[in-house]
Amino acid sequence: MSIPAGLMVEKYREKKVLLAAFMMAFIGALIFALYTGFAIALLSLFIIGIGMAMLQVVINPLLRTAGGETHFAFNSVLGQLAFGAASFLSPQLYSYLVTNIHKAENSPLIILLNPLVPDDMSWVSLYWVFAFIALVMVIILSLVKFPKVDLAEDEKINIHGAFKELIANKTVHLYFLGIFCYVGTEQGIANWISKFLQTYHHLDPAVEGARTISYFWGLLTIGCLLGLILLKVMDSKKVLWLFTSGAIISLLLALFGPAEVALIAFPLTGFFASVMWSVIVSLALNSVPRHHGTFSGLLCTGIVGGAVVPLIIGGLAELIGLRLAMLFLLVTLGYVLSIGIWAKPLVKNATVTSLKDLFYRQN
Repeated sequence: MSIPAGLMVEKYREKKVLLAAFMMAFIGALIFALYTGFAIALLSLFIIGIGMAMLQVVINPLLRTAGGETHFAFNSVLGQLAFGAASFLSPQLYSYLVTNIHKAENSPLIILLNPLVPDDMSWVSLYWVFAFIALVMVIILSLVKFPKVDLAEDEKINIHGAFKELIANKTVHLYFLGIFCYVGTEQGIANWISKFLQTYHHLDPAVEGARTISYFWGLLTIGCLLGLILLKVMDSKKVLWLFTSGAIISLLLALFGPAEVALIAFPLTGFFASVMWSVIVSLALNSVPRHHGTFSGLLCTGIVGGAVVPLIIGGLAELIGLRLAMLFLLVTLGYVLSIGIWAKPLVKNATVTSLKDLFYRQN
């Protein structure tokens, strides 16, 4: 949906696409909350996914215009922190809901949700919360006045000459696969942490499992801050190689260590995965001389790795067990590691040699 969403933004502008994105999220969450069948689940998650893809295409150009180009990097970091904070809190909310719905809990939220949630499906309560949040966003966005966004020429998506030129470029294929492998790794770990802890360490998915996933996203956010500092003093290829090596070591410790080690090592994989997205995208965009908007759209479609890799792990788990199946992540991490070796960007990230130089450049 990333490339079509980019074309929709150019035709219908940002506000309409944002409203449509949150409306789709509202509809998708609501139908799943009301009808909890498996076929409805597939339809619901597909609708929500389309809405989120539309949202991410709109957000960066809009943020650049609304906050000003000179503050774009700072505002982007704030946005990433908000993403990380929400990812950290959502498993905590899930754990709270599933352990208190239809129980002796007198909070207003639980009292409101109790009659809406089936007795044997307490997790459905989370989709009522999703639907409410999406609806609130629709109302807020409909009342907000949006600035006019003028895309730079290389930020626009061109599906004619530029698309054909990029598709024929081997470098584009390599970086697309890099995004595919990174997102596949991120989701392959996050999606299977809870099941792994339940299967091999007999830990409750709604308690220890949810908490570990929450820490995974929390450390991923903290890692972003460290990554920003390291990118000021080290070449981005070296940062990618260093962090990916850490992720591989942490994954192996999580898979083959005792429960106490797994509870620490799984979140650490999130910490080390934190810089991969930004470094791969920056290396990719700095490796082509033009058509960056179209290239960004192509890179975003690599997010499909987040759907494919967890599916591969699940299929392998049926055959050889989940522990060995998750070793497939060494393939995706290995490819990300290789980018730090073969990448040849046309423009390297700017680095400083002292704190004084860093302060001078920032000002």
